[in-house]
Amino acid sequence: METKEKRNEVKNFINGKFVRNGQKPLNVESPIDGAIVSTLPLSTYADVDQAVQAASKAYKTWSATTIKERSQIFFKYRSLLETHMHELTQLNVLENGKTYGESKAEVEKSMELCEFAVSLPQIVNNEVQEVSSGVECRTERRPIGVVASIAPFNFPIMVPHWTMPNALMLGNTMVMKPSELVPLSVVRIAELLKEAGLPDGVFNVVNGGKEVVESICDHPGIKAVSFVGSTNVAKIVYKRATSNLKRCVALGGAKNHLIVLPDAHLDMTASNVVASMSGCAGQRCMAASVMVGVDKVQHIIDKMVEEAKKIVPGENLGSVISAAAKERIEGYITAAEKAGATILLDGRGAKVAGKEGGYYVGPTIIDHVTLEMSVASEEIFGPVISIIRAKDLDEAIDIENSSNYGNAAAVFTQSGGLAKQVIERASAGMIGVNIGVPVPREPFSFGGWNESKFGVCDITGRSSVEFWTQNKKTTIKWNPEAQTNWMS
Repeated sequence: METKEKRNEVKNFINGKFVRNGQKPLNVESPIDGAIVSTLPLSTYADVDQAVQAASKAYKTWSATTIKERSQIFFKYRSLLETHMHELTQLNVLENGKTYGESKAEVEKSMELCEFAVSLPQIVNNEVQEVSSGVECRTERRPIGVVASIAPFNFPIMVPHWTMPNALMLGNTMVMKPSELVPLSVVRIAELLKEAGLPDGVFNVVNGGKEVVESICDHPGIKAVSFVGSTNVAKIVYKRATSNLKRCVALGGAKNHLIVLPDAHLDMTASNVVASMSGCAGQRCMAASVMVGVDKVQHIIDKMVEEAKKIVPGENLGSVISAAAKERIEGYITAAEKAGATILLDGRGAKVAGKEGGYYVGPTIIDHVTLEMSVASEEIFGPVISIIRAKDLDEAIDIENSSNYGNAAAVFTQSGGLAKQVIERASAGMIGVNIGVPVPREPFSFGGWNESKFGVCDITGRSSVEFWTQNKKTTIKWNPEAQTNWMS
């Protein structure tokens, strides 16, 4: 992927138009080679307010349209994602550093999320019942107003589609804040939504950093906030948004444990664990971070090392997002080595010919890790897996449950009974059996437990409907001659 040509400056997208603010711009780098590919406006509260005003005005008309009418726009939009798949994929590679295949999969997942959104007319049905003679009760889901979505750097296209299609399909209008590291994809999404026929003001984009996040949490015109990012920031966003009487669901980090039992299928387990720890350069909250090896699993570990050696930075392994990320990840590896862990495969110092300015870390497997080491408990967010040894399944589950996080856990075994124990006892919101990345597919929702999620409802699927709407209940009686009792 060449990054020689600098793209036009990123602008905010408000009320259907790209607008420039007067703030000092921030450079946007491609992690592939370190080249500057664009500039980004560091927006302020005034910019957020401008977007909220546009969204508030658009809400009056948008919320009054039927969900069937809204679905027609998203049918067309989903088709535009398919038409522009190659362009969007390349844009994702450029700003995030993923491989082409990973970036394309992100666009395809976004299409699936749109497909679920356009199915909402069949899912979100009003309930009506005659509760007494001549008396009818009705419940219906209504939008809540202007909402906001704060997206992370690791999935520039998919995560915005976790929130935007459902929230808009249900009648809300939105202010989106993409990560300042990857603003290009969301800008293109805004253009395609407009092309699909989305009315001006329904979807707005405000770029920037911390001030934009704080402004979203504080603005009285925003009724709900979704956030995806680190746990530390998720806590801050959740506390600040809810203290301002907003709904909030904030997804944080993860430390996902994969429990491997001696009877696990050798080839499937090794390839799945390695793919989980290295896919998207390990920069995903569903990545394998700790493998808990139960009893005699050395043959599986040896096979994992063999499989991981096939993963080559710049070929089938993308870059990490920044120089700071590379330094942090390699620091964890060094700390583990100094603490007495064994580095079976070392990804430090990775370089890619022709892209020496890029930020690459090779696949790394660390054995004989103990719970006291930072690599055992802290989120690394890189292509690194730590192996902790356990004498039996009970100890392995205790190790998993000791984590403050609770996004995902998995078990590799051919025993249904042992798998069931992990399903029932692991303290995580998403469980895999012989699957290294147990991401639910629509209509099943995405969301973890413990310090991996703050707030009620999940961010996708059926569970998200309740977050983006509110119930209106109506009781009706027309006929005065109907028999009257305590229920009427």
